Amino acid sequence: MAKYDPKSMKAEEFINHEEILETLKYAEENKNNLALIEELLEKARPKKQGNGCVCSGLTHREASVLLACDIPEVTEKIYKIAEEIKLAFYGNRIVMFAPLYLSNYCINGCVYCPYHAKNKHICRKKLTQEEIKAEVIALQDMGHKRLAIEAGEDPKNNPIEYILESIKTIYSINHKNGAIRRVNVNIAATTVENYRKLKEAGIGTYILFQETYHKESYLQLHPTGPKHDYDYHTEAMDRAMQGGIDDVGLGVLFGLELYKYEFAGLLMHAEHLEAAFGVGPHTISVPRIKHADDIDPDVFDNSIPDETFMKIIACIRLAVPYTGMIISTRESEKVRGEALNYGISQISGASRTSVGGYTEEERPHDSEQFDVSDQRTLDEVVRWLMEKGHIPSFCTACYREGRTGDRFMSLCKTGQILNCCHPNALMTLSEYLEDYASEETKKIGYKMVEEELKKVPTEKTRKIAEDNIKAIRDSNRRDFRF
Repeated sequence: MAKYDPKSMKAEEFINHEEILETLKYAEENKNNLALIEELLEKARPKKQGNGCVCSGLTHREASVLLACDIPEVTEKIYKIAEEIKLAFYGNRIVMFAPLYLSNYCINGCVYCPYHAKNKHICRKKLTQEEIKAEVIALQDMGHKRLAIEAGEDPKNNPIEYILESIKTIYSINHKNGAIRRVNVNIAATTVENYRKLKEAGIGTYILFQETYHKESYLQLHPTGPKHDYDYHTEAMDRAMQGGIDDVGLGVLFGLELYKYEFAGLLMHAEHLEAAFGVGPHTISVPRIKHADDIDPDVFDNSIPDETFMKIIACIRLAVPYTGMIISTRESEKVRGEALNYGISQISGASRTSVGGYTEEERPHDSEQFDVSDQRTLDEVVRWLMEKGHIPSFCTACYREGRTGDRFMSLCKTGQILNCCHPNALMTLSEYLEDYASEETKKIGYKMVEEELKKVPTEKTRKIAEDNIKAIRDSNRRDFRF
């Protein structure tokens, strides 16, 4: 029997089935242990230190106790602390991005995804470089600066050379005042050599969802194709790190397996990255299975209600305080709005999950990976965020200044966000307001910018940010960053 070891490079040891079962048993036995629960809540709470805050986070076992606890007063405390942590380390900024689907050709047999190889009636598409240019221009015309590219696993149709060429194309396009400044990549598990090539191509974060950490379920859900190899898939982040990519993004597809098991496995993966490489996940995503072509989510009997989903998000924030947390347009406006209060720091806007969808006037459905619940325009999402007191940020400065991996985490942990990311967010928001916003959004936006500038603690930084924003408005200058 494999022994649990977070430093191990073997999947069965750092995501250890017996350890998860023992964790769930411990959580169930202690879910009403108020003395322990109060101790854990106090441990999770951010504490002032110098100009910033420190936060110790929680282990997978500690966080599982809080998730298991169903005492309403405790749940409210969890939500409150999650919001405190989010504000302490990320402020009221919400980073904006959009997915870009390059190809839905796939040789895997994943039973929950419409791209599975046996689906013969979905429209298969692969963008040419010219079509990618058109998609990127359409995204730039909305105001996007950050993309996450997606492609099915198909060595013939979507080889690494195609992905690398597509990244080069995306970065090469300057349209009016638009430019994509960060390309994150969500493609299948690959080799150290290929991860090194992605790093050299200038990617931001490498994202790969585990889907489920329960090995037996994983093998059943991925019956055919290279993704069937659980160990190779689970160890992908280690190879990415070895290839020089220090910003990686984790996630599970909630609804495939029992959520408490997935929650513990997800946190164990984060702990493994910290133990083995000295830096945890840059992002954690929380997708839930949704309806799609050839996929009925009701077939999967582990779906979770909204209130449980919110508690999962809040407990992840308590456990991994410094990670970025992402919620997609799979979720409704209502759910996304509530989740922003409990730890989410990144959302997509005006997403289309079909290949070539951004150049179509009407939202196409024939090649979608999943149904999009939040179908608002980017302008509507930006305005909605500001009305709720959040700063929509199009910033990509940390990645472009080399503040990735442990360097970003150090910035976050020492409380320098308000002197760096906060003014960067305001400057990129000002770019959006000048170049793309409706008059109503522009009016709300500049009022927010004026108020938020007052929160920049260093006078010198604040003055530079004010001057830069004036240059954005009056001189048509762009791309200022700290």
